[in-house]
Amino acid sequence: MTTEQARRFVAKSRWIFAKTMPRWPHWYCLRRDALLAGHEDEFLAMVAFIREVGVVRPWPRDARVPRYHHTYLDLDGWSYWTMGAPVEETTLINRARVDSADQFEQTRLEVDR
Repeated sequence: MTTEQARRFVAKSRWIFAKTMPRWPHWYCLRRDALLAGHEDEFLAMVAFIREVGVVRPWPRDARVPRYHHTYLDLDGWSYWTMGAPVEETTLINRARVDSADQFEQTRLEVDR
């Protein structure tokens, strides 16, 4: 997948607000919805793309002992991540607005590639 293909996937996907976690506002798209819309292959490619070019960051970022370390892909002001299951078993992709420090790290890695 390329960055432009990732943008097209994001644009065509249905993003649902995670209302059970209002303290950490984010949205998600479901593999099931991608399957029904006929682009499950793009969903899986996006998951692989996140894992290939993303940056591992702790969450919560400011916690003394972070609960998770996920791979995040920052794209057009949004961070995208999954919960870490193997690509073929992943059922959703999350997204939240990018933190400016995170965006700097992603950009630095892309320039260094």
